[in-house]
Amino acid sequence: MRQIVLVGFLQAQNCTTIPAAWRHPEARLDFTTADYFRHIGRVLEEGTFDLGFFDDRLAMPDMYSGDHAHTVSNGIRCVKMDPTAVLMAMGMATSRLGLGATYSTTYYEPFHVARLFSTIDHMTDGRAAWNVVTSVNDNEARNMGLPHAVGHDERYDRADEFMEVVHGHWDTWESDALVLDQEAGLFAHGDKVHRLDHVGERFRSRGPFTVPRTPQGHPVVIQAGSSGRGQRFAARWGELLFVHHADMARSQQAYNSVRDDAAAMGRDPDQIKITNLIFPVAAATKSEAEDKLAAYQKLPKDIDELSLLSEGLNFDFSTKGLDEPFTDAELASLSGIQAIRDRVVERTGSNPTVRDFMSNSGRAQLNNAVVGGPTEIADHLEQWFAEGACDGFVIGGSYTPGTHEDFVRHVVPELRKRGLFRTEYSGTTLRDHLGLRHPERGSWKPTAGSTTP
Repeated sequence: MRQIVLVGFLQAQNCTTIPAAWRHPEARLDFTTADYFRHIGRVLEEGTFDLGFFDDRLAMPDMYSGDHAHTVSNGIRCVKMDPTAVLMAMGMATSRLGLGATYSTTYYEPFHVARLFSTIDHMTDGRAAWNVVTSVNDNEARNMGLPHAVGHDERYDRADEFMEVVHGHWDTWESDALVLDQEAGLFAHGDKVHRLDHVGERFRSRGPFTVPRTPQGHPVVIQAGSSGRGQRFAARWGELLFVHHADMARSQQAYNSVRDDAAAMGRDPDQIKITNLIFPVAAATKSEAEDKLAAYQKLPKDIDELSLLSEGLNFDFSTKGLDEPFTDAELASLSGIQAIRDRVVERTGSNPTVRDFMSNSGRAQLNNAVVGGPTEIADHLEQWFAEGACDGFVIGGSYTPGTHEDFVRHVVPELRKRGLFRTEYSGTTLRDHLGLRHPERGSWKPTAGSTTP
C-alpha cells in the first residue's frame, strides 16, 4: 500500500527558514551544540520520519542596505554551520533516520562531493542523501571568490556535467570489488575498480575514486528545482524532490509534469518521490493550534522580509519606497530565485511594489500554515496525498524543536491510525524507507531515444 513520505526540514543555523523562529519563547537556543541536533534526530526517528535534511546557504543575508548589521542584530539566518558536520551528530544519535545535507554544484568540485557523501553513507550504514543546489545568491558568490552569482541556465548546465562526474565516480567501484581475504592477502579485485577519466567542457576528473561502493549503491539525490530549466534538471537527476505549492491544483499539475519529464528521459517516474513543503501548527485541538498561531504571528518583523527578499532576488529593497512600483527593467534584473518574482507578478497582475512583494512572496512569514488538531491536519495531508498532488510532505518548522515534537505527538498517530504512514521502519537504509531501488552501475545514464535537458 502506498504510504506518505515524511521529511523533517532542518537548518544548521540559529533559526528555521523563518527568522522569527529564534524569538519564540519555547525555542531552544543551544543551536551550536551537538545535543540540540541529537535531540531533533531522536524526535524524528521516534516519529519514523523517512529523513531529516538540512538546507544551506554559503552566506548570511546582507544584500539589504549593503550591510550585515541588521542581519546579526535581528538574528536573520546569521549563523550557518556546515550541515554535513551537523548531520553526523544526528547520525550518531539515531539508527534508522535518513540524513540529508545540501552541497552546491557551483562552489565545490565533483570528486570532493562524491567522496564526502559516499563516506557519510558508509558511516551511517546507508542513510545518506545529498540535496543538490546550484546556489543563487550574489553574497554566496562573493564569499567564494566570484563577483556575482553564475547565470541561471549556466548554473544548471554546469550542474548537469557535475552530476555526470559524481555518478561516474560513484560507479567506478563494482559492488563485489572488495575481497578482504587476509589469508590470501587479497584486499580487492584491481580489475573491478576503474578510473573515470572524465574530460568535459567544464570538468576534468581522473580517478580512481577512493571510496568503495556504498550500502545504498550511492546516496539518495534530493533536488528542488522549480523553474523550467530547474524542473528538467530535477526530472533527470532527482530521486526525492522538494517542492512548495500552496494550491493543490497547481501541485497536481507540477507533480504530473515532472513525472512526465522523467519518463521522457527514460526514467521510471515511480522511482521519484515528490514531497511538498508545509508548515504545520499542531496541537491537541484546533482551538489550541489557532491560539499557537496567533501568538506566533506577533514575532516576525518587517526587516525579516525585506532582508530575505533582498537576498533571494539579489536586489537591495532598501533602495525603493514601500509603495514604489518596480520598473520592467528592475523586474528583469532580479536574478536570484526567479520563482519568487514570477509568483508575485502573477498575483498582482502588474508591476509590483515592495509592499506587494512582502504580501505575496511568503518570504520570512508563516504563510499558508496548516493549522489544527490531529484530525484537521491529517485530513489536509490525506487529501493532497490521495488526490495526486504529492507523495509526501516536508515538515517545516515555525520554531525548533517544538514544531516537530508537536507533529510527532499529535499528527503521526492519526496518520498511522488511517494506514497512511508506517508504524515502524521495515528496512535499514533510506532507500528502503522511500521504496527506491538499489541503483545499478550506469543506471543514471540516458537511455536510447530519451531526451535530456
